[in-house]
Amino acid sequence: MRDCFELRAFDAGGRIGELRVPRAGVTVETPALLPVINPHIRTIEPAELEADFGAEILITNGYILAGSDDLREEALSRGLHDLYDFSGAIMTDSGSFQLAEYGEIDTTTEEILRFQRDVGSDVGTPVDIPTPPDVSRERAEAELAITQERLELAGTIDVGDMLVTAPVQGSTHLDLREAAARDAYGTGLDVFPVGAVVPLLNSYRYDDVVRVVAAAKRGLGLDAPVHLFGAGHPMMFALAVAMGCDLFDSAAYALYARDDRYLTVRGTEHLDELEYFPCSCPVCVAHSPEEVASCDDDARERLLARHNLHVTFEELRRVKGAIRRGNLLELVDARARGHPAMLDGYRELLAHAEQLERTDPAVKDAFFHVSAESARRPEVLRHHERLARLDLEGEVLLTEGGDDDSFDATWRLVPPFGPFPRHLSDTYPFTAEVPETPTRAAYERAADGVRALAEANPGASFTVAHWEWPESALARLPEGVAVRSLAARESER
Repeated sequence: MRDCFELRAFDAGGRIGELRVPRAGVTVETPALLPVINPHIRTIEPAELEADFGAEILITNGYILAGSDDLREEALSRGLHDLYDFSGAIMTDSGSFQLAEYGEIDTTTEEILRFQRDVGSDVGTPVDIPTPPDVSRERAEAELAITQERLELAGTIDVGDMLVTAPVQGSTHLDLREAAARDAYGTGLDVFPVGAVVPLLNSYRYDDVVRVVAAAKRGLGLDAPVHLFGAGHPMMFALAVAMGCDLFDSAAYALYARDDRYLTVRGTEHLDELEYFPCSCPVCVAHSPEEVASCDDDARERLLARHNLHVTFEELRRVKGAIRRGNLLELVDARARGHPAMLDGYRELLAHAEQLERTDPAVKDAFFHVSAESARRPEVLRHHERLARLDLEGEVLLTEGGDDDSFDATWRLVPPFGPFPRHLSDTYPFTAEVPETPTRAAYERAADGVRALAEANPGASFTVAHWEWPESALARLPEGVAVRSLAARESER
């Protein structure tokens, strides 16, 4: 395991960890939010972030500081912690964002890392090439080669005990993302940002974000702390954490406030469209939308920024609690109902159930079947894989009803899991809370479970006894499995 990162709890791909930041002498619990501090425009002071919101780490732009006539020498002489009056960890960016925006910057990896070290940054960043989505493979490969050279150089620079990031690029070419992650991990650097995803986030391409992160995670070791660069909207925290991301940086709280936008976990509202605040944070309790709208520009921006931070940190705490309780995917499911693109992202996440299953706990408190997507969760996949390893013989009844002594064995049959021995009925996940009328997808996944069991035991004979399964589920049963309708038998009595 990497010395700086220790994992404490898992749920799906999400995890709670501890990022030890030796230069600051602090340990940051992850998932963690890094509020972005613009060196020249402090909508909320860093000391307030720490005292009022519990921020343990923040991020500021080392490149802007290095090029600032007003701040460069002060940062070098005082150090960032004194300059910002912040006792937690401070991460600095290298100018790669400006490189992506303007096409050129006036620094090198060696220069900017030494500057970040000299101003007292706790987590520094080299100058990578943030290749945007959808570019040609040739461009992505060429720019990735430059990034990798710079990461290898970063590993040779004396930065003391400052942690150094190794950004993972590769555009939307998933094999390049995976290879880039593997190479970045091999440098021995400390934190692994998945870069150049802001264009995807801005265009609501959450399914592509999931594909990119999943590819990067395949190339990284389990002990790699993953930073999703530019992902600061609370609406997508649960999804991003379930992918396996640990760190998020957000300028959204301030940028949105400047434009009179109000963050919620279901999306973004504009102040002039709100009659009531749907929130109980201190700002929303003390003010009405009309009162905030009547403030002068600075006061209105500050109030909205504070609300945006409250709802953002609140959601991250909610995500952590969901990991501890083992119901993170149920939170993701709830958030996915807030926007069609979020639902696309959730469905894409479940396309990687096999990857999520590797870290998903085998035992939790409960499984709630709350949507068609629940049938694709890692717990169902794990059960089907175990069914394929079981040995059975004789005549076996798989039933939604009661025992039948005319069979050699009677197993329960519960969508979406399918068949399981009755003596396991009180063990996770078969204690699942399932609606009285499961979704079509749940019935179909149960049929897949029957298929897995039957194909693993060709010498046994199986009968499925069901209450009105849809034809689409019955059609998935393998040949040779007998089918009995419990509803028809009940009507005959």
